[in-house]
Amino acid sequence: MSRLTLSNAREALARGESEFVTLFQHGSLEVEFYKPDGVDRQTPHTRDEIYVVASGAGFFVHEGERQPVEVGEVLFVPAGDEHRFVDFTDDFATWVMFYGPEGGEAGG
Repeated sequence: MSRLTLSNAREALARGESEFVTLFQHGSLEVEFYKPDGVDRQTPHTRDEIYVVASGAGFFVHEGERQPVEVGEVLFVPAGDEHRFVDFTDDFATWVMFYGPEGGEAGG
């Protein structure tokens, strides 16, 4: 298994032409690294996801509610919810983990 380090993630991202790169998959789990370029153009996803802010700072808008985010912060977004990062620093990047079935898991 490859090590999932910040430096390895940044190198993999630099080799591609996208703002994100998939680094690991196992079962329903998919681990990506995402570094938006000025604007976060995300649309709602079909599976539940977790973000772990890797660098930088900014704000996260989830279902219309805006909150600050910082390095090390963990965010959960249920499948189908509107969300995006805004007003983030140039060095902002985040780990993204998708998991579970299409449509998300039942909440509790």
